Amino acid sequence: MKDFFLIKYAPEILQHTLEHLFLVGIAITIATLVGIPLGILITRQTHLRQPILGIANVLQTIPSLALFGLLIPVPIIGGIGVIPAIVALTLYSFLPIIRNTYTGITSVDPAIIEAGRGMGMTDQELLLQVEIPLAMSVILAGVRVAAVIGIGIATIAAAIGAGGLGVFIFRGIAVVNNDLILAGAVPAAVIALLADLLIGLLETRLKVK
Repeated sequence: MKDFFLIKYAPEILQHTLEHLFLVGIAITIATLVGIPLGILITRQTHLRQPILGIANVLQTIPSLALFGLLIPVPIIGGIGVIPAIVALTLYSFLPIIRNTYTGITSVDPAIIEAGRGMGMTDQELLLQVEIPLAMSVILAGVRVAAVIGIGIATIAAAIGAGGLGVFIFRGIAVVNNDLILAGAVPAAVIALLADLLIGLLETRLKVK
């Protein structure tokens, strides 16, 4: 039992798990604060829908390791370390958040919108008091997808010196040590499952309401 990898590398696992959560947490927060307004914007300015969703789609198709590498020579946001890793994770998180925000708001029953207008509600009141609350479960589904994707991709951040659970995986590959690989992969998988579960529960509660 003393050689079981989760016990053997426990202090390092805790340290790299906290680094991993920091990277993903900051990236998802930024992506949510930017992505939801962009999703709302394209419901109002429909001519912007294709360009914004198109750019988000293109970013999603770039291989993760390539995106980290492309950011290295970029001034200010590039280089080695935490900042380019957060930028890359944020870019990857945009598509599900923007798309689900757009889908959720445009899926609100038009009759409800008309009823609100009939009561004298302004566009801003309709958005804040009717559309966003009704679309919130769909928006959260996008955040959940972004979080799970981000947790997985964040393991690549170790390649540019940003830390996280990917440190174990790269070390394990370098020395062909399965225990090291599992010490990074298992906690990352557990975090992803927990994030999916917790956000899913919140999503379900909002949907019921």
